[in-house]
Amino acid sequence: MAKAKYRYNPHTLSYDKIELTLRKKILKSLTFLGAGLVIGVMIFGLAYTFIDSPKEKQLKQDNARMLTQYVILNKKLEQLAVVMEDVQHRDDNIYRVIFEAEPIDEAIRKAGFGGINRYKELEGYNDSELIIKTAEKLDKLSKQLYIQSKSFDEVFEMAKKKEEMLAAIPAIQPVSNKDLKRMASGYGYRIDPQYKVRKMHHGMDFTAKTGTPIYATGDGKILKVERKRTGYGNSVRIDHGYNYVTLYGHMSKINCKVGQKVKRGDVIGYVGNTGKSFGPHCHYEVRKNGKPINPVNFYFNDLTPEQYAKMVNMSNSPMQSMD
Repeated sequence: MAKAKYRYNPHTLSYDKIELTLRKKILKSLTFLGAGLVIGVMIFGLAYTFIDSPKEKQLKQDNARMLTQYVILNKKLEQLAVVMEDVQHRDDNIYRVIFEAEPIDEAIRKAGFGGINRYKELEGYNDSELIIKTAEKLDKLSKQLYIQSKSFDEVFEMAKKKEEMLAAIPAIQPVSNKDLKRMASGYGYRIDPQYKVRKMHHGMDFTAKTGTPIYATGDGKILKVERKRTGYGNSVRIDHGYNYVTLYGHMSKINCKVGQKVKRGDVIGYVGNTGKSFGPHCHYEVRKNGKPINPVNFYFNDLTPEQYAKMVNMSNSPMQSMD
């Protein structure tokens, strides 16, 4: 119970008891409550500003861990960028060189992202710079990876075509000739056996017994089959693609037909002495873009370097041709 309060009365020289009206009591109570409320708000504000709640402490710990992960991710992206540069270098300077393709333009590999600000939603945070930098690296690496993936797809297609081309280009001798004793005449000016004058010999002659197998020197399709008493006699032409055609002449028997697909090493006929021929042999030509070229340059698949050098020397000897 509140204590009673008194006021000194100088007129009566005595103390009078102070009696508060209801209005004053209400005002006093409200003033006390208001002051308490203000003090409480101030205390709460100070506590809210300087003292973290358990939830805020947890969020700060999560943010710190996330920031650490961003730093680690940033370093990993830098390492991946170095690996990507090495892959791009190999692609431009090894793989694409092997398959005779132009390297990818540096401007295409390093092109950025134009247009509006892609990272606007990441701005305004305490660590926005780090987050945006990481996002930029990730986007750049993703684009380079996409371009590199497309490049490898292209290289893969070129490799398949290169494999097909290597299988198609003439690369062996048309008759079995490991000992190099069957070559009778090479490419170039030779003495014509009939007219005894120097005449351009557009192929190479390989002597062998009648009936010796003649092999396709590369993959291709039979372009032409002829059976004549003059010229190349019984002959076969193979279209190898890539502007290469081979001719095999003077056969005793033909073992293929027009349009037939053949593989390198398939028997397409047998050595004979048909047409303008002065003994059983196979006249062999290689033509590129319709023009005869020296077949000796195409025996790299079944000759050692020493045998190949010997074959070149023999083909350059001014021997008499056999047709």
